[in-house]
Amino acid sequence: MQVFLNVLIMILLILGLIWLQKKHYSFTIRVLTALIMGLIYGAVLQAIYGDSSEIVSKSNEWFAIVGTGYIRLLKMIVIPLVFVSIVSAIINQESQNLGKTAGIIIAVLMLTTAISAGVGAGSAKVFNLNAENIQAGITEKEASENLESKNEDFASKSVQGQLTEIIPDNVFYAFTGREGNSTLGVVVFAAFTAIATLGVKKKKPEEAEFFIKMMNSIHDIVMRMVSLVLRLTPFGILALMTKFLSTSNFDAIGKLLTFVIASYSAIIVVFIIHMIIIRLFGYSISKYLKKAFPVLVFAFSSRSSAGTLPLNLELQREKLGIDGSVSNLAGSLGVSIGQNGCAGIYPAMLAMMIAPAVGVEINAVFIVKLIIITMISSFGIAGVGGGATFAALTVLSAMGLPVGLAGLLIAIEPLIDMGRTTLNVNGSIVSGLVAGRVLNAVDDEVFKRDIEDEDS
Repeated sequence: MQVFLNVLIMILLILGLIWLQKKHYSFTIRVLTALIMGLIYGAVLQAIYGDSSEIVSKSNEWFAIVGTGYIRLLKMIVIPLVFVSIVSAIINQESQNLGKTAGIIIAVLMLTTAISAGVGAGSAKVFNLNAENIQAGITEKEASENLESKNEDFASKSVQGQLTEIIPDNVFYAFTGREGNSTLGVVVFAAFTAIATLGVKKKKPEEAEFFIKMMNSIHDIVMRMVSLVLRLTPFGILALMTKFLSTSNFDAIGKLLTFVIASYSAIIVVFIIHMIIIRLFGYSISKYLKKAFPVLVFAFSSRSSAGTLPLNLELQREKLGIDGSVSNLAGSLGVSIGQNGCAGIYPAMLAMMIAPAVGVEINAVFIVKLIIITMISSFGIAGVGGGATFAALTVLSAMGLPVGLAGLLIAIEPLIDMGRTTLNVNGSIVSGLVAGRVLNAVDDEVFKRDIEDEDS
């Protein structure tokens, strides 16, 4: 009966969001309302039943139909979206700036990752983080042992080997999205397909024209699927935030509060740096934040850069006015390259924490080496929950530091991963804005347009 009552309340909250939609409230307001309702409802459930209650667990199994179902819908269209977006962008404009566009985007992603690593290292130093001060419970010890076993498999691959894995040896397996490099592999195959199409167009224009028309039709269908799924965003955020707050272990969070504060301090600093970059390239920060808010909120609640990709691409193209050839590359590459939060801040902070615990001296050489390794290792990190763990494995192994101590932070992983994912997505969008400005591929009229006009 209690579970039934909880589910009934969730249904009423969803009906409330539907009412807001019928009353033509803006998408941003509905997303913010869903976020607040989810936080309040999750807090109420935890206050009444406790975070480990069976009633909360069973209630969340029903809520997952909405929350997890929405994320799965997004993930379902990610790989097709990446493929058709990249192919269509290249074959339709016959861009000779493809290499330049990709180069600028990757350069921005890598540079911001290096900055993020430096900020993360600085935050760990300012807050005097040290792995020796963390007490390990049973769960944390099990996580540490699991990481050690993962690292044995991971360490067998050299950095060079991990880079070459970007090229898929089986494109059909890459399309399943089962590996961390799958998205990047699809990007490579899509670019290869498009370049081959342009080559055929010069010699056999009729055959190429048939393929181009077919790809354009598929692109339109996939984009329609994206728009259908995006309408469900407020409902997904409501369910996801309810689950997060109702199951959070605040006692464990309290014990590691210093690390949480240090992490979010670094995230905020890098976010401010992002805003400075946006302003330096002539964009309005207030306009950007108003338009990007729903996308960043979903990234925060879902903890999935890959799952946020459809929203990311729609934002860049439709609301920020970035040309499709640039936005498609920025969004797709940002899922697996240069994730500022997961592959930048987090590994650097762990390295700074662990080094003193094992007697490694932290000096200028150590920090420079850490930033370089972190930047290079950011290639191919999966944009899904757990991607930060693999980034940490790569960096810590390359620095000669034990990886098991990272398991001590397992209790607060979901909380800090929300902020990291938001920063990852924001970094991807920033790379699109920078490349768009450099290549003169941004419609400023679209960027300046009021958000109310877009919603209507």
